[in-house]
Amino acid sequence: MVDCIIIGTGAAGVSAALTLKALKKNFIWIGSKNLSPKIRSAEKIANYPGLPQVSGEEMTAAFLKQIEGEEIEITEGRVNGVYPAEGGFNVTCGGDVYESKTVILATGVEAFKPVKGESEFLGKGVSYCAVCDGFLYKDKAIAVVIESGEEAEEVKLLAQYARTVYLFVLKGGAEVDLENVKKIDGRVSEIKGDMRVRSVVYDGTELPVDGVFVLKQAVAADTLVYGLKTEEGRVVVDRDCATNVKGVFAAGDCTGRPFQYAKAAGEGNVCAYSVNNYLNALKK
Repeated sequence: MVDCIIIGTGAAGVSAALTLKALKKNFIWIGSKNLSPKIRSAEKIANYPGLPQVSGEEMTAAFLKQIEGEEIEITEGRVNGVYPAEGGFNVTCGGDVYESKTVILATGVEAFKPVKGESEFLGKGVSYCAVCDGFLYKDKAIAVVIESGEEAEEVKLLAQYARTVYLFVLKGGAEVDLENVKKIDGRVSEIKGDMRVRSVVYDGTELPVDGVFVLKQAVAADTLVYGLKTEEGRVVVDRDCATNVKGVFAAGDCTGRPFQYAKAAGEGNVCAYSVNNYLNALKK
């Protein structure tokens, strides 16, 4: 069991990882090895101390250089659940489960909000993990909602199990050239069912399906952590960046405005020190 798991590789996650390293804590950092697509795509960043008027690519390069210099590794993956366990938490990522005493949420915010019925049917036909749950839909019809072409490999994995995959892409192009994958122009507006998912609705059309996979870059923090307190979509934290769930801390855009990298980095730093203090208190 490690001391901490950091979820997210934006500015908040970078700051938390660097500080935990300095505090000599053992941790797992889960996210993208390319760091944040939001940062990377920024045309110009004007208010980050020490890096005036840099592009997103330049800031990303600076972050990566510092991370590599500190020999910090990133575990590539998308977390789909944080669950209470003896002595801490189990964090699921694809087919892997990691154990940690604490968790730092640096997940950012969803570019696309959950659709009606998504939260209600989570675990009842709605899944965020192709690797974990794909086998449950062998020879069945499923809808798959992806953010962009980056999730294409997961779509191909699901197509190995499902009879038919109805593919909805939220932005950009994504082509999956498989006979049982049918790309649909439209956006899912509702997930419907009774005890389980039975259909999705898009552009006024109801399409019968047995399950729905929502594969997005960021998942709402309160979906990842059961019982996490949020207000108007933001994670509620105190001055120590502690949430209402003991051992879980949050930093960056997921805690609300202002959505700025300097604020995110500061909160990531606070989270790391709060984790250190929390762990010290456990020893007493």
